[in-house]
Amino acid sequence: MNSAPTVGVLLSRVRVEEKLLLEELERRGVPTKLIDDRELVLAVEKRPELGVDVVLERCIQHSRALYALSVLETWGVPTVNTFEVADVCGNKLLTTMRLIRDSIPTPRTRLAFTPESALAAIEELGYPAVLKPLVGSWGRLISKVNDRDAAETILEHKDVLGTYMHSVYYVQEYVPKPGRDIRAFVVGDETIAAIYRVSEHWITNTARGGKATKCPVTPQLNELCVRAARAVGGGVVAVDVLEAPEGLLVNEVNYTMEFRNSIDTTGVDIPARVIDYVLGVARAAQRAG
Repeated sequence: MNSAPTVGVLLSRVRVEEKLLLEELERRGVPTKLIDDRELVLAVEKRPELGVDVVLERCIQHSRALYALSVLETWGVPTVNTFEVADVCGNKLLTTMRLIRDSIPTPRTRLAFTPESALAAIEELGYPAVLKPLVGSWGRLISKVNDRDAAETILEHKDVLGTYMHSVYYVQEYVPKPGRDIRAFVVGDETIAAIYRVSEHWITNTARGGKATKCPVTPQLNELCVRAARAVGGGVVAVDVLEAPEGLLVNEVNYTMEFRNSIDTTGVDIPARVIDYVLGVARAAQRAG
């Protein structure tokens, strides 16, 4: 008979979400090991000796999460989420292409590689347009481009001052929002909860001051978000949805989801549902092994 699984939590520091997840593991009496990504050293030519049955990834930096998951997964260590999910969700273009592949509605998007072609893409989509870095979170470095003068200025700044990632121009149509968007939480094959993120600003991220209110999980929203989660590889993800005039559009999918403002708002014990899933992954691996 297999013993109770030991859960490793790969993290950068203990934020509110990590504290809630750790409290849930402790409440259940689950053996737990903290793995600090600031101290972690992985000998890539052999299986990591972490003493855990599954790793729950909670890194702040995308690069640390991505490469740690690559090593762990290569050596057969079960992880939540997987390297595939981190790789796809951590790059806006890869996410968009998965959504398009699976016929999931998403804003019109253009990819360009020079300031000149990016300007042409913006003008094709029409003003205002949205210019985003391929990699980034919390609504940082996203620009709403209202006219040609603003476009030329922003593109020049990116060209002169930007890093490698800023030499690739990811442009989306601007979708007018009714003062809010939707963040839905998918665990496995179910949209367990959703919130409206309400803000007078066009960026509604709660990290940027958006306020959370409860959003009903309708059959339509559940089906759309589960399809989006499956498109990027499944697991535990947060799906950002826009209420466009033509219907719901999936904007982004996030793989290290933040939920501190959503538990009381929705009445759903999100940490418990996440830990249920993590333990399920560990037990499935134990049975297979």
